[in-house]
Amino acid sequence: MISITDLKAGYGALPVLFGISLDVSRGETVALIGANGAGKTTTFAVLTGRLKPQSGHVTLMENDISAMTPMEVVGAGLAIVPEGRQLFPSLTVEENLLVGAHCRRPGRWNLEQVYEIFPTVAELRRRPSTALSGGQQQLVAIGRALMSNPDVLLCDELSLGLSPAAVDAVYVAFERLKAEGLTTILVEQDIVRALSVSSRFACMRHGQIVLTGASANADRAEISHAYFGMH
Repeated sequence: MISITDLKAGYGALPVLFGISLDVSRGETVALIGANGAGKTTTFAVLTGRLKPQSGHVTLMENDISAMTPMEVVGAGLAIVPEGRQLFPSLTVEENLLVGAHCRRPGRWNLEQVYEIFPTVAELRRRPSTALSGGQQQLVAIGRALMSNPDVLLCDELSLGLSPAAVDAVYVAFERLKAEGLTTILVEQDIVRALSVSSRFACMRHGQIVLTGASANADRAEISHAYFGMH
């Protein structure tokens, strides 16, 4: 579904990614884990067209999206639930959702379908987004991404800044998306949570993928070593 090949990227003279490669199959959820500064955010910046790679390629459904603008990337079938949710504060919940449909990409997701899978969002649709709790805002951010009818969904730190109860609610919703067969790459600081909802994981350190494996068989000591580079 999506293939990252020997990707190198950075900011000006500062290199951040040093040739990462990762393939994600249709319907798969892959957790991208690693400490702060490992390169996860930069990877997502390249995938979404906000940062151009210095070399390497990203292909989505065999189409090279490496040089596309963010708008073109959404049109090609990749959407992101951004870190911190980033809803439009002047808009209602429903208006925020409709923003996600601006690319007019055909597919199953529309307001009715989003409200069906996230009934909490349906109840809040007339409210301003600023009147929502963090967990409710996260559900709206997921719904907004779905409205673009993506083939691949990037989720950036779904649990960040949320209460434990809100995190549970968000991940119940995330499990519904998995059941729908959506292809997902998940960046999540909560490693236990990330492994519990993913089929595979890739651990980054210093701009490289240093460990991959099946989430169900993950060795916590091995991950800790890969994460921090120490025993």
